[in-house]
Amino acid sequence: MSNNNQNRRQFIKTTGKAGVAIAAFPILSKMSPNSFLNTNDYMQQPLPYGYAALEPNIDAMTMEIHYTKHAAAYAKNLADACVAEKVDTNATGLTDLLKNISHYSPKMRNNAGGHYNHELFWQLMKPAPSIAPSGALAEAITKTFGSFDAFKTTFGDAAKARFGSGWAWLLVKSDGSLAVSSTPNQDNPLMDIAETKGNPIIGLDVWEHAYYLKYQNKRPDYINAWWNLVNWELVQKKYTEAITKK
Repeated sequence: MSNNNQNRRQFIKTTGKAGVAIAAFPILSKMSPNSFLNTNDYMQQPLPYGYAALEPNIDAMTMEIHYTKHAAAYAKNLADACVAEKVDTNATGLTDLLKNISHYSPKMRNNAGGHYNHELFWQLMKPAPSIAPSGALAEAITKTFGSFDAFKTTFGDAAKARFGSGWAWLLVKSDGSLAVSSTPNQDNPLMDIAETKGNPIIGLDVWEHAYYLKYQNKRPDYINAWWNLVNWELVQKKYTEAITKK
């Protein structure tokens, strides 16, 4: 048996068989790419594509386990935390909760962040996307980083340098400028405890469960492949919304 097959078997053994949440969370959705932002953002939303749609960059098994196990657990635990901490989800938006996360428990911080981050992550990828940003976003990237390639290097370095588990971000700061940052665990730039605060418009999951089956310990290979999936149309939309709100 190959080492790759052994790794797959061990990963599945420790993670559990995927698919428990499939009945509750359909694989496919007819929602628009930005739809989770306009619905109940405390609930896990259906993926806008099938598990195999992002291959060969992200394999189907990783997508299935990531969505039905890891992300589903964040959504469930977030619901439990909201009940325990008496959060009225009809009156308090998830982004508002994140902006005041220091007032809540570690369970709330971990699971509110984990849920938000993953819902954004799914939407920021798509099969056969455009290969680069355009318009105002492209201009802002060039102005801030010098070129699109320089931005990719800066972002990739942040993702590779994040020790252990976490995320890399492109965000819009309160003054409308762009910045790259990374956060540990399931933190994000919306949180009042974040070192670099702002509205995230790109988020890359660099937890091992996001890439280990295909890439093992080769995080840089995963990062390089992920660029082939970025939904630049949505990133542009989020950039426009962020600079409008500043």
